[in-house]
Amino acid sequence: QNISGEHGLDSNGVYNGTSELQLERMSVYFNEASGNKYVPRAVLVDLEPGTMDAVRAGPFGQLFR
Repeated sequence: QNISGEHGLDSNGVYNGTSELQLERMSVYFNEASGNKYVPRAVLVDLEPGTMDAVRAGPFGQLFR
């Protein structure tokens, strides 16, 4: 959530920032997907079902569907 906010992304992966610098450096953590949305380049999580469910149910869960 912190990294998304620092790069001007909302919880759906849509860029809402105002800085050209944010867009220039977006590819450090995110890849551009269809519809001008951004998705994380990598996600490191514990693969236990409870952890996966918590990530999907969280505020940024839409990025992982």
